[in-house]
Amino acid sequence: MAGFFGSLDTLPSDKFARKRLVQHSEVLKGRADDEPTSCDVVIVGAGFAGMYMLHLTRCLGLSAVVLEAAYGVGGTWFWNRYPGARCDVESMQYSYSFSEELQQEWHWSERYASQPEILAYANYVAKKFDLLRDIKFNTRVLRAVFQEEDCRWLLSTDVGTRYRAKWCIMATGCLSAAQTPKIPGLDTFKGQIYHTGTWPHEPVSLSGQNVGVIGTGSSGIQVIPELAAQANHLYVFQRTPNFSIPARNKRMDPEYENSWKTNYSERRKRARSMPAGILCELGDTSALAVSPEQRLNEYERRWAAGGTSFTAAYSDLLRNAEANETAAGFVREKIRRVIEDPDVAELLVPIDHPIGAKRICADTKYFETFNRENVTLVDIRSNPIREISPEGIAAGSNFHKLDSLVLATGFDAMTGALSKIDIVGREGLTLREKWRDGPNTFLGLMSSGFPNLFIVTGPGSPSVLTNVIVAIEDNVEWIADCIAHLLELHADYIEATTSAEETWMEQVRQAAEGTLYTQAKSWYLGVNIPGKPAVFMPYVGGVPAYQKICEEVAASGYKGFSIGTPAKALHSRQALLA
Repeated sequence: MAGFFGSLDTLPSDKFARKRLVQHSEVLKGRADDEPTSCDVVIVGAGFAGMYMLHLTRCLGLSAVVLEAAYGVGGTWFWNRYPGARCDVESMQYSYSFSEELQQEWHWSERYASQPEILAYANYVAKKFDLLRDIKFNTRVLRAVFQEEDCRWLLSTDVGTRYRAKWCIMATGCLSAAQTPKIPGLDTFKGQIYHTGTWPHEPVSLSGQNVGVIGTGSSGIQVIPELAAQANHLYVFQRTPNFSIPARNKRMDPEYENSWKTNYSERRKRARSMPAGILCELGDTSALAVSPEQRLNEYERRWAAGGTSFTAAYSDLLRNAEANETAAGFVREKIRRVIEDPDVAELLVPIDHPIGAKRICADTKYFETFNRENVTLVDIRSNPIREISPEGIAAGSNFHKLDSLVLATGFDAMTGALSKIDIVGREGLTLREKWRDGPNTFLGLMSSGFPNLFIVTGPGSPSVLTNVIVAIEDNVEWIADCIAHLLELHADYIEATTSAEETWMEQVRQAAEGTLYTQAKSWYLGVNIPGKPAVFMPYVGGVPAYQKICEEVAASGYKGFSIGTPAKALHSRQALLA
């Protein structure tokens, strides 16, 4: 979606620059008095989405401020500092593609980058494009209210500052609201409690301690081998075992790096032609169309190569239960062969969901960790946690004395960060109330009743089912092109229509029902959050299909959106229902 921008190594001329009420430097000075700071755009979040959005906003000649709760950039990679935190998309692809200069000058040290290296990359980008001067750190947005009289958003923060802007862009991330389980007695535990999603920024030593970890999802699978290497004894409390493929991580091969850098643009283009936005070897035949021997050889080859592209071996692994079982059965046998204790092995073998229906993991000797003498697997499906006391965890009839507790319990995904903000749209409608029975958006980009409020990688977009950097770039560029269009029209607002939103969410639902994704109790459906409606949130149609739809909407003059100009009265919500 190059759209209006083309190459972005240098800022283009201010084609759409408008006369400001005050100088840019004065506009962005946060004040804690009664007068809100005014600017054209407020961006919430300084992760990869917020940083790129700020860059493109400047390209439009607009004044902007980014409000960030943390003290630094990076978003998810700022907070998730737990031992072993690592990306499951290869480094050469998990990076921005908008700047060829950036692509050429940055060097990744490993096939799969670790959290510290990704955070270093985020900081490098922030400095290279001079983004820091327009980011207000340690500033959490508490409330955002749409003011219908002049089509402006008013945002209030926890430090007393207020901001007023024509456009509000939520770059809050899909996996940024850490979920703490409601376990009786958790607040009585006298040892240290850590959450993988909010890990301390100072060094943590668990040497010589008895440590408990609750959760065996993506973060649990990464952190457990690291904790086992430190702890005197590690107790792993598992409710649901998960499929995981060896990552086969290694130092970056200079020849492999060069092969990308000599042809980056073409490889990026090919990646965007693939469902997940990740360039990989994509099988185009059914798993049932080949012989058992051929299938076994292919699975062995992919297992040896490592990484989550294992599930791309055949075209129907996420659409046909019988085909999926061939891959799931293969992985189960691999797990059984690794685990020395057959009883422990059976507890670690996933049997209640198809492989890939939950986010598949990439690990470094996760299953081998359970062969260590200082590691105990506690099955809390058959022996539920009764309570947490000051001394440890009572599960079933057993008590496990602990010095520290690690919560690898994931996130309130996709909607959690937005629901933490009191977002008020037309006629006092809150986003929380509107999404009470499940999130509704048009293209995952806007929600009716909330004019000029854009969401990056929102529910109803491919987001978490893709290389999220690709999803971010596509959404951000679409939003920037849309704002450029509004500037040309001298429009006051843009808003998704209710009918377009309803039609789109039905497409999202139907796309999911045509797959095996709905057969797993996953955070894709929000079932990890008590009381959250079980609605499949991401769009499973893939990056190319989604891109095509977004481009067609823009080319049609933004069909499915209501656009208002100064000459037109503000629409009422009743008009939008038509």
